[in-house]
Amino acid sequence: MCLGVPGEVLSVDKNSTPPIARVKIGGVVKETLLAVDEEVVPGDFVIVHAGVVISKVSKEEFEELVRLLETVSGLGGKMEL
Repeated sequence: MCLGVPGEVLSVDKNSTPPIARVKIGGVVKETLLAVDEEVVPGDFVIVHAGVVISKVSKEEFEELVRLLETVSGLGGKMEL
């Protein structure tokens, strides 16, 4: 089973093919491919699966997903955003 993880978009390069977004996931910045139809801009929150942005989420959804991941991973609220 694979898991999509929440992240915050830091930058977007729409001139590259395919478009690339730099996303901060758990304190680590990753380059990801954009595979969503809706516009994604810096400051947006997204779900990343296998290096691909698969959906955009609200800040509230992002925060809830981070809390859930902290709970199931046993980090006890210490995941760096």
